[in-house]
Amino acid sequence: MYEGKKVIVVMPAYKAALTLEKTYNEIPHDWVDEVILVDDYSPDNTVEVAQQIGIKHIIRHDKNKGYGGNQKSCYTKALELGGDIVIMLHPDYQYTPMLLKAMISIIGNGLYPVVFASRILGKGALKGGMPIYKYIANRILTLFQNILIDQKLSEYHTGYRAFSKEVLEAVQFTKCDDDFVFDNQMILQIFWKGFEVGEVTCPTKYFEEASSINFKRSSIYGLGVIWYSIRYRLAKWGLKWDLMN
Repeated sequence: MYEGKKVIVVMPAYKAALTLEKTYNEIPHDWVDEVILVDDYSPDNTVEVAQQIGIKHIIRHDKNKGYGGNQKSCYTKALELGGDIVIMLHPDYQYTPMLLKAMISIIGNGLYPVVFASRILGKGALKGGMPIYKYIANRILTLFQNILIDQKLSEYHTGYRAFSKEVLEAVQFTKCDDDFVFDNQMILQIFWKGFEVGEVTCPTKYFEEASSINFKRSSIYGLGVIWYSIRYRLAKWGLKWDLMN
């Protein structure tokens, strides 16, 4: 508990056997009440490692449902367990669990209902080895989104995110896409509902075992981000555009 609020860390996993234990061991378990791991039909022994290190709540998909589909299972289970503060932490050790306390305290003290750990603030992305083409694409997409959405985030594409229960209950995350554009649809709903997003600077690591999408899938994701951002602006202008379909 933090300030009387139940804290749950959710870990969307795919082929995370080599990095899961290290990530899990750095979670501040004195602050975190529950850990949920959702394995998206990994071909390795991610589930077995999760069982060995003592993760209590483990869900294994019987087929690969995609990054968005994995998050749907994560947040649904977290709400079932009564989570008041829910943080998505990737088990590939690309993002440090040491930021969890900061993110928990921001939501727990009522400063912001949503917190993103930004790789762009403090130059964490380039220092951590982000490929230059991904960095440039991140900056261009973020500029485009800030203009269309009328916000000032340093980046929209981090995978390290924390939400209050009220936010997860307000957005229709189960209706979002099952692929990577899920994240963008979530944040569009968050801003549409009037919630604010806080950011903390986050170091990151790019290495062989860390998960990453290839150029083709990155391009598809980028086009999806642009498309849904345009639809958000059209909806703000009064046109009847569904933000998710």
